[in-house]
Amino acid sequence: MTPTQVLAVQRTFALVMPIKEQAAAMVYARVFETDPGLKAMFRGDIKDQEKKLMSALAIVITGLARPESIISAVEELGAKHADYGVRDRDYDTVAGALLWTLEMGLGSEFTPEVKDAWVAAYTYLASIMKRAARTANSHARAI
Repeated sequence: MTPTQVLAVQRTFALVMPIKEQAAAMVYARVFETDPGLKAMFRGDIKDQEKKLMSALAIVITGLARPESIISAVEELGAKHADYGVRDRDYDTVAGALLWTLEMGLGSEFTPEVKDAWVAAYTYLASIMKRAARTANSHARAI
């Protein structure tokens, strides 16, 4: 990610924070609309999961300017997602839902440059999570 992209993601995420509950609900509604089978992964209160999503996004987006500060937390998150049964294709579903939510929530602020910045951020973070998930799965199989 370029410094300009990091700033674009951070700036637009700050615009989402006042409506974070609504945004999180929109993300999950879109995920479940796109792939209804994913709903089975969520056994608890979805409102709790929505809060966790926004909290995790706040942490990683703040840390994008210093990626080394968030890599271990993102790897840990990826390993946990492997335990939940998250597959690589599920990351694509979530990416689509997140981008759709940002487009709906940001309106004219969701420029092509902002979209590209969010795609770069999500791709970067998801690649770390997927790698950590593969490592966790290979360790589990070795045991």
